[in-house]
Amino acid sequence: MNLSTRAVATACAAAAIAGGVFLGEWGLLAVLVALVVAFAAGWAPLLGLPAPGGTFFVVLLPGLGALAAVHVTTTEPWLRYLPLVLAMGLLLSFTNELLRGDGRTRLVESLVGGVSGVVVAVSAAGWIAASKVPDGMALVLVCAVALAAASAVSATPLRGVLNSVATLVGAVAASVVVAYVLPELAPLDGVWAGAVAGILVSSLHMLFYRLPALRRRQAALAVIVLPVAMSGVLTYVVGRVLVA
Repeated sequence: MNLSTRAVATACAAAAIAGGVFLGEWGLLAVLVALVVAFAAGWAPLLGLPAPGGTFFVVLLPGLGALAAVHVTTTEPWLRYLPLVLAMGLLLSFTNELLRGDGRTRLVESLVGGVSGVVVAVSAAGWIAASKVPDGMALVLVCAVALAAASAVSATPLRGVLNSVATLVGAVAASVVVAYVLPELAPLDGVWAGAVAGILVSSLHMLFYRLPALRRRQAALAVIVLPVAMSGVLTYVVGRVLVA
């Protein structure tokens, strides 16, 4: 899957977050469940891990557990159960390695890959937490738009530093416009959201550019969802800064 296709798909995933928040918590939850499943399916193929079947469940179960934990939380702090879910994910990662029957080849690589996937999958729950802060719908919308814009701009023919600068500028410009339109937010709020999205997308673009594994469609799924999932907790943090 080429860069342009992945960028468009990431932009669509971010747009799905924006659409899901309009449908309420259940709509947003449904979108995030689909994204976590897609990420879990592609993570092991992306890294070339030796036990893809076990890694799929190692990443999937904590990711879904985090979504459920934040969804049922009714009072601040919205992320108070995430450390427990993350700890259970780490335990699951070790258990997966102990149960492997292939001689446990590349043990450290497999363990680190599983743990890193758990962290990303759990981070997706931050979108639900962000939607629960004051003016949460506007916050999720502006951050999702910034992420979609950054992903779209990153697919341009520009390379290197120019691509990173264009991605950052595009994300900030889009989020400032949305923040200006929404009465709950100020244009400066859009600068925060756009800067976070632009830096994240450009960093991941440089990290995965020319990675051979991305020729496989399943591996590309993880890269498509990765910036959206990681933006969950980042969006919540931006929201707490803006509320403060």
